[in-house]
Amino acid sequence: MPNTRISADDFQLFREFFYRSTGIQFDEGKRYFVDKRLLERMQQTGHRSFRSYFMQLRFDADGAELQTLTNLMTVNETYFFREEYQFQCLVDSMLPDIVARKHDGRPLRIWVMPCSSGEEAYSIALYLLERWPQIDTHDVEIIASDIDTTILDQARRGHFCSRAVAHLPKAMLARHFSQTESGYQISEQLRSVVEFTRVNLSDPRQTRAYRHFDVVFCRNLLIYFDDVSRKAAAETFYDVLNPGGFICLGHSESMSRISSLYKIRKFPEAIVYQKPVDLL
Repeated sequence: MPNTRISADDFQLFREFFYRSTGIQFDEGKRYFVDKRLLERMQQTGHRSFRSYFMQLRFDADGAELQTLTNLMTVNETYFFREEYQFQCLVDSMLPDIVARKHDGRPLRIWVMPCSSGEEAYSIALYLLERWPQIDTHDVEIIASDIDTTILDQARRGHFCSRAVAHLPKAMLARHFSQTESGYQISEQLRSVVEFTRVNLSDPRQTRAYRHFDVVFCRNLLIYFDDVSRKAAAETFYDVLNPGGFICLGHSESMSRISSLYKIRKFPEAIVYQKPVDLL
């Protein structure tokens, strides 16, 4: 059996390594959560000490163990139509603003990062389909990304428990979901309009491929980052967005405290942040 505790020095060693790898910072208040998952992986991989396991974690050539541990360490708490006012802002304010300036014939592109088990990305697809009159005249691409490969597989399957769909109007639920023994299955039509991809936001080699987006939803991720990682994420999203594009953060997050790159836009439905249209 492995050691039954992680020392303070080992916790600090792991915390710094995980931060460099993912941008996620664990403070002392997360100590029990982190220790429990580390000890679980040590037992499952046959390591009797943290240092032995840590050597595998650092030097595993294909990164498979780091990915497995990352899947265990990330929190995936979400549900359909969470912070719905931002979806209302998308269809009533942001998209009309974008459409008025968009004359290049390219699709409207929306990036959800992180996407967790898919509720947010599918919520956007539902909102556009049900509540945006111009959906029939514009091509829209929805890309949904996360660092957790297990949760991405779950998102692609599109199966949700009753709690996850509790905030959906009953008529909408009936139109776009089929009931199963254990919950609800979203329609094939909606599953087909969202592309799920694995991305580590802290790795420029991975985010470099993500460009020309009109809207980014990055809600309740930056609260797990420190100031340096938040600023780097803000710069990444700035590069991702088209001029005039928007980013939506969680209700407790503020881009104005992170970066001066963006303009604050106070729409009737929500406060969002915009990459300036005129970059000269």
